[in-house]
Amino acid sequence: MTRRLISSGSTFEAEIGYSRAVVDGDWVFVSGTTGFDYADMTIADDVAVQTEQTLKNIGAALNEARASFADVVRVRYILPEAADFPACWPALRAVFGDVRPAATMIQAGLADPRMKIEIEVTARIRAD
Repeated sequence: MTRRLISSGSTFEAEIGYSRAVVDGDWVFVSGTTGFDYADMTIADDVAVQTEQTLKNIGAALNEARASFADVVRVRYILPEAADFPACWPALRAVFGDVRPAATMIQAGLADPRMKIEIEVTARIRAD
């Protein structure tokens, strides 16, 4: 069984010591991901915009792992403000509406006060 590490290029990965995602056999574990645009390390103020960017970041990791949102079996949403969650739903529904993975939403503080959402997913690559 092979284990492969995937990096987004985020400075956080090297500074903290983790990978954006780990592929282990058929499983893909995507670390908690936020709405930073890794090209220029900026982040929007709006939670809905952050959600869209977070999903782009996760999609890129899944793609590199040869998986997609259709392969996601588990998702965790972490928000400092639970009241912000409904604003995220349109973007979440766009990628998970048909997939309907098992999900949990947690209200907790995040590492940087600019972060309004963090999303973690687990996927299983299906043999076609």
